[in-house]
Amino acid sequence: GLFVWRLRNTGVRQIPYRFVHLYHIANDRLITFQYFNFLKRMYVTQYNKDLSQRAKPMSDSVVSPFHELQQLDQEKKVVRKISPVSPVHQSWSETSSRNELREIKSAAETEDSVIPVGAKSKEDRQWKEMKLRLDDFPGILARLSKIKLTALVVSTASAGFAMAPVPFELTCFLLASLGTGLASCAANSINQFFEVPFDSNMNRTKNRPLVRGQISPLLAVCFAASCGVPGIALLTLGVNPLTGALGAFNIFLYTCCYTPLKRMSIANTWVGAVVGAIPPIMGWTAATGSLDAGALLLGGILYSWQFPHFNALSWGLREDYSRGGYCMMSVTHPGLCRRVALRHCLALIGLSTVAPVLDITTWTFPIVSLPINLYISYLGFRFYRDADRSSSRKLFFCSLWHLPMLLLVMFTCKKSLLEKEDKGDLQGRSRERAMEIRLP
Repeated sequence: GLFVWRLRNTGVRQIPYRFVHLYHIANDRLITFQYFNFLKRMYVTQYNKDLSQRAKPMSDSVVSPFHELQQLDQEKKVVRKISPVSPVHQSWSETSSRNELREIKSAAETEDSVIPVGAKSKEDRQWKEMKLRLDDFPGILARLSKIKLTALVVSTASAGFAMAPVPFELTCFLLASLGTGLASCAANSINQFFEVPFDSNMNRTKNRPLVRGQISPLLAVCFAASCGVPGIALLTLGVNPLTGALGAFNIFLYTCCYTPLKRMSIANTWVGAVVGAIPPIMGWTAATGSLDAGALLLGGILYSWQFPHFNALSWGLREDYSRGGYCMMSVTHPGLCRRVALRHCLALIGLSTVAPVLDITTWTFPIVSLPINLYISYLGFRFYRDADRSSSRKLFFCSLWHLPMLLLVMFTCKKSLLEKEDKGDLQGRSRERAMEIRLP
């Protein structure tokens, strides 16, 4: 037992010395901790091949056509003519010089004759400055001024002029139509000028002239000024100041109120409806020079008609409007969009009934216009119930022919001047008789 105890004590005492000895040996042989890790990894990779890292072969990626064209441009093949073998009796200097001249000529010919494969397509892909041609200029200005919308505005103003209870004057009618059209062109051009960054995100408006760069912003503003100033001056001086004031107010309302509200609140739809209701009022004031109940009735009909028309149109363009950043009822309040469309379809029936009460049309107008008003109300109900693209498309296309049909029926049922004069004479005679009876 004493012998074992002695061995243990001596072994415990020698442990620190052994560690120091091993440390010196490791330093002498340059064995480090990193070296041990390296030996460990070598052991693992040699005896456990499944654990070794293997480089995966890269998959052949689909090369784009543009990259292929670049490779073809880099790997141009130049065909060179092989010079004929010179005769034996000619000297080496003469043959070498002739061969060099032939090679230079052949290289020049091949460089002139060889056409790169993707040269044309590469040029087409590069950015180019778009040049404005005189032949394209009228079409660009027509799209800048939204010529179809301008034609609709002029037609509604003409309807208001025709419904006025005064004799028809051709000169005043032409001046009012021309001034209204110029004011509409100016408002639409300014609207496109402000909405270039937003129109570029929408499929419906990405091909507009300012978005594509077919016309400069300065030229668009100059065109708007050259239309707006003469248009308002023509309405003010050629027609009457009231019509000119309404035209200037409509331009301000469309460009400074409706345009920024499209990205702020859904109230833009109601403001836009007011903008569309002013042209028939302008036609009425151009003919009469006063703002009567008949003008307000025509404005109310146009005001209500725009809700089923625009709400049905915006329903199919919800993705575009949300991508462009516009705050529309169809995007943020879809239920309200359908309810408002149905509500104003029914309002058209009530407004048609008010027309004979205000002594603008005969009582046949609400009866004749009832079928088309009921039909658009039925489509508005379908749109409210189904809420799909099919019902919205049907309501939109119905609104395109409903308005001209309603205005035409209203014009045919208009009360003639003779009837109003006879009625006025009868009322005057009845008043005279009443005065005579009252007199002693």
